[in-house]
Amino acid sequence: MTERLADKHCVPCQGGVPPLEGEKIQKLVTEVGQGWKVIDGHHLWKRFDFPDFVSALDFVNRVGDLAEQEGHHPDIHLSWGRVDIEIWTHKIDGLTESDFILAARIERLCARWPDCEFCSFTRGTGTGPAAADRP
Repeated sequence: MTERLADKHCVPCQGGVPPLEGEKIQKLVTEVGQGWKVIDGHHLWKRFDFPDFVSALDFVNRVGDLAEQEGHHPDIHLSWGRVDIEIWTHKIDGLTESDFILAARIERLCARWPDCEFCSFTRGTGTGPAAADRP
């Protein structure tokens, strides 16, 4: 049985490896969850919309905690009711499997907080965070 991306952990990149390309990227992006986009074959991107600033900030803090645990840190852009997340491996200026693992683990965050208003989208029971088209 193949291990799901969200069950794996990020592996620190030491450099010297080529970024993922083509079919490998397309296969992995289908495994991370709804709404993640590959931008220019270089990074992953997703927008999450929230009803207010506090909910968006709470989500950012949860993603930050996860990033620290994984030792892999996304670019997080916070504004009122909106969070954009970009993930790539800076050391090689491209995508590695760890980027997709982090995206999948971000998607899994919501399952841990059943009372969380913005996580209901992931469970399909509410309006919570919605992935919008890239600006």
